[in-house]
Amino acid sequence: MITLSYVCTYKHKWSINVKRIVIRAFFITFVILVGGCGSTGRNEKAGELSSKIKNDKMMEHLTKESFLKKVFNFEQNKDWKYEGDLPCLIDFYADWCGPCKMVAPVLEELAKEYEGKILIYKVDTEAEPELAGAFGIRSIPSLLFCPMDSQPQMAMGALPKSTLKKAIDEVLLASKIEVK
Repeated sequence: MITLSYVCTYKHKWSINVKRIVIRAFFITFVILVGGCGSTGRNEKAGELSSKIKNDKMMEHLTKESFLKKVFNFEQNKDWKYEGDLPCLIDFYADWCGPCKMVAPVLEELAKEYEGKILIYKVDTEAEPELAGAFGIRSIPSLLFCPMDSQPQMAMGALPKSTLKKAIDEVLLASKIEVK
Protein backbone atom coordinates (compact mmCIF):
# COMPACT_ATOMS: atom_id res chain seq x y z
CA MET A 1 0.00 0.00 0.00
CA ILE A 2 2.85 2.37 0.73
CA THR A 3 4.36 1.69 -2.66
CA LEU A 4 1.05 2.42 -4.38
CA SER A 5 0.65 5.81 -2.68
CA TYR A 6 4.27 6.68 -3.57
CA VAL A 7 3.57 5.97 -7.26
CA CYS A 8 0.45 8.13 -7.15
CA THR A 9 2.40 10.99 -5.57
CA TYR A 10 5.11 10.67 -8.20
CA LYS A 11 2.56 10.75 -11.04
CA HIS A 12 0.88 13.76 -9.46
CA LYS A 13 4.19 15.66 -9.24
CA TRP A 14 4.99 14.70 -12.82
CA SER A 15 1.65 16.00 -14.08
CA ILE A 16 2.13 19.31 -12.24
CA ASN A 17 5.58 19.73 -13.85
CA VAL A 18 4.16 18.96 -17.29
CA LYS A 19 1.41 21.53 -16.74
CA ARG A 20 4.01 24.14 -15.76
CA ILE A 21 6.09 23.38 -18.83
CA VAL A 22 3.07 23.58 -21.12
CA ILE A 23 1.98 26.88 -19.57
CA ARG A 24 5.49 28.32 -19.90
CA ALA A 25 5.74 27.14 -23.52
CA PHE A 26 2.36 28.72 -24.27
CA PHE A 27 3.43 31.99 -22.63
CA ILE A 28 6.74 32.07 -24.53
CA THR A 29 4.95 31.34 -27.82
CA PHE A 30 2.45 34.10 -27.09
CA VAL A 31 5.22 36.60 -26.35
CA ILE A 32 7.04 35.67 -29.56
CA LEU A 33 3.88 35.97 -31.64
CA VAL A 34 2.91 39.31 -30.13
CA GLY A 35 6.48 40.57 -30.55
CA GLY A 36 6.48 39.43 -34.19
CA CYS A 37 3.24 41.29 -34.89
CA GLY A 38 4.77 44.46 -33.53
CA SER A 39 7.75 44.20 -35.85
CA THR A 40 5.73 45.24 -38.88
CA GLY A 41 6.50 48.89 -38.17
CA ARG A 42 10.18 48.11 -37.90
CA ASN A 43 10.15 46.38 -41.28
CA GLU A 44 8.38 49.36 -42.82
CA LYS A 45 11.11 51.60 -41.43
CA ALA A 46 13.70 49.23 -42.89
CA GLY A 47 11.93 49.51 -46.24
CA GLU A 48 12.05 53.29 -45.94
CA LEU A 49 15.77 53.05 -45.17
CA SER A 50 16.24 50.77 -48.17
CA SER A 51 14.42 53.14 -50.51
CA LYS A 52 16.42 56.05 -49.11
CA ILE A 53 19.63 54.15 -49.81
CA LYS A 54 18.46 53.20 -53.29
CA ASN A 55 17.71 56.85 -54.07
CA ASP A 56 20.87 58.26 -52.47
CA LYS A 57 23.21 59.80 -55.05
CA MET A 58 26.28 59.13 -52.89
CA MET A 59 25.64 55.40 -52.57
CA GLU A 60 24.32 53.50 -55.53
CA HIS A 61 22.25 50.35 -55.15
CA LEU A 62 23.59 47.67 -57.50
CA THR A 63 21.67 45.03 -59.37
CA LYS A 64 23.40 42.08 -60.99
CA GLU A 65 23.48 43.89 -64.33
CA SER A 66 24.98 47.10 -62.93
CA PHE A 67 27.45 45.07 -60.83
CA LEU A 68 28.69 43.27 -63.95
CA LYS A 69 29.27 46.61 -65.70
CA LYS A 70 30.65 48.70 -62.84
CA VAL A 71 32.51 46.26 -60.62
CA PHE A 72 33.35 42.81 -61.99
CA ASN A 73 31.92 40.72 -64.80
CA PHE A 74 32.17 37.31 -63.15
CA GLU A 75 30.21 35.71 -65.98
CA GLN A 76 32.93 36.45 -68.56
CA ASN A 77 36.09 36.66 -66.44
CA LYS A 78 37.48 34.00 -64.16
CA ASP A 79 40.26 36.24 -62.82
CA TRP A 80 39.43 39.39 -60.89
CA LYS A 81 39.35 42.50 -63.07
CA TYR A 82 37.85 45.59 -61.46
CA GLU A 83 35.80 47.56 -64.01
CA GLY A 84 35.48 50.87 -62.13
CA ASP A 85 37.25 54.22 -62.41
CA LEU A 86 37.56 54.68 -58.63
CA PRO A 87 38.13 52.09 -55.90
CA CYS A 88 34.90 50.99 -54.27
CA LEU A 89 33.38 49.60 -51.11
CA ILE A 90 30.38 47.30 -51.55
CA ASP A 91 27.99 46.73 -48.66
CA PHE A 92 26.08 43.43 -48.87
CA TYR A 93 23.03 43.97 -46.65
CA ALA A 94 19.38 43.06 -46.04
CA ASP A 95 16.51 45.29 -44.95
CA TRP A 96 15.71 43.12 -41.91
CA CYS A 97 19.31 43.06 -40.62
CA GLY A 98 19.86 45.12 -37.45
CA PRO A 99 23.65 45.49 -37.81
CA CYS A 100 23.15 46.50 -41.46
CA LYS A 101 20.88 49.32 -40.30
CA MET A 102 23.61 50.48 -37.92
CA VAL A 103 26.26 50.52 -40.67
CA ALA A 104 24.09 52.34 -43.25
CA PRO A 105 24.36 55.87 -41.76
CA VAL A 106 28.10 55.41 -41.23
CA LEU A 107 28.51 54.48 -44.89
CA GLU A 108 26.46 57.54 -45.89
CA GLU A 109 28.87 59.73 -43.90
CA LEU A 110 31.88 58.01 -45.46
CA ALA A 111 30.42 58.44 -48.94
CA LYS A 112 30.30 62.19 -48.34
CA GLU A 113 33.78 62.32 -46.76
CA TYR A 114 35.42 60.32 -49.56
CA GLU A 115 33.39 61.76 -52.45
CA GLY A 116 35.47 61.74 -55.63
CA LYS A 117 38.01 59.33 -54.08
CA ILE A 118 35.99 56.12 -53.72
CA LEU A 119 32.57 54.80 -54.63
CA ILE A 120 30.28 53.12 -52.12
CA TYR A 121 27.75 50.64 -53.46
CA LYS A 122 24.98 48.68 -51.77
CA VAL A 123 23.79 45.17 -52.70
CA ASP A 124 20.56 43.88 -51.20
CA THR A 125 21.24 40.18 -50.66
CA GLU A 126 17.50 39.41 -50.64
CA ALA A 127 16.95 41.02 -54.04
CA GLU A 128 20.27 39.86 -55.54
CA PRO A 129 20.96 36.35 -54.20
CA GLU A 130 23.16 35.49 -57.19
CA LEU A 131 25.56 38.32 -56.34
CA ALA A 132 25.67 37.25 -52.71
CA GLY A 133 26.31 33.67 -53.79
CA ALA A 134 29.07 34.66 -56.21
CA PHE A 135 31.04 36.16 -53.32
CA GLY A 136 30.10 33.53 -50.75
CA ILE A 137 28.19 35.94 -48.54
CA ARG A 138 26.99 33.93 -45.54
CA SER A 139 26.64 36.69 -42.95
CA ILE A 140 25.64 40.29 -43.25
CA PRO A 141 26.70 42.99 -43.27
CA SER A 142 29.65 41.96 -45.41
CA LEU A 143 31.80 44.66 -46.91
CA LEU A 144 33.85 44.08 -50.05
CA PHE A 145 36.77 46.47 -50.53
CA CYS A 146 37.74 46.67 -54.22
CA PRO A 147 41.01 48.52 -54.86
CA MET A 148 41.93 49.59 -58.38
CA ASP A 149 44.94 47.34 -59.00
CA SER A 150 44.82 44.50 -56.50
CA GLN A 151 42.55 41.75 -55.23
CA PRO A 152 39.38 42.63 -53.30
CA GLN A 153 39.21 42.07 -49.54
CA MET A 154 36.17 41.12 -47.48
CA ALA A 155 35.24 42.30 -43.99
CA MET A 156 32.25 40.97 -42.05
CA GLY A 157 30.16 42.55 -39.35
CA ALA A 158 29.11 46.01 -38.28
CA LEU A 159 32.47 47.75 -38.14
CA PRO A 160 32.87 51.12 -36.41
CA LYS A 161 33.54 54.21 -38.49
CA SER A 162 37.18 54.44 -37.39
CA THR A 163 37.86 50.88 -38.56
CA LEU A 164 36.13 51.50 -41.87
CA LYS A 165 38.16 54.69 -42.42
CA LYS A 166 41.38 52.83 -41.66
CA ALA A 167 40.43 50.06 -44.09
CA ILE A 168 39.52 52.58 -46.79
CA ASP A 169 42.83 54.40 -46.35
CA GLU A 170 44.95 51.24 -46.19
CA VAL A 171 43.18 49.02 -48.72
CA LEU A 172 41.44 51.31 -51.20
CA LEU A 173 43.61 54.43 -51.16
CA ALA A 174 46.99 52.91 -50.25
CA SER A 175 48.52 53.32 -53.72
CA LYS A 176 47.33 56.92 -53.92
CA ILE A 177 48.78 57.73 -50.49
CA GLU A 178 52.15 56.18 -51.40
CA VAL A 179 52.38 58.29 -54.58
CA LYS A 180 52.02 61.53 -52.58
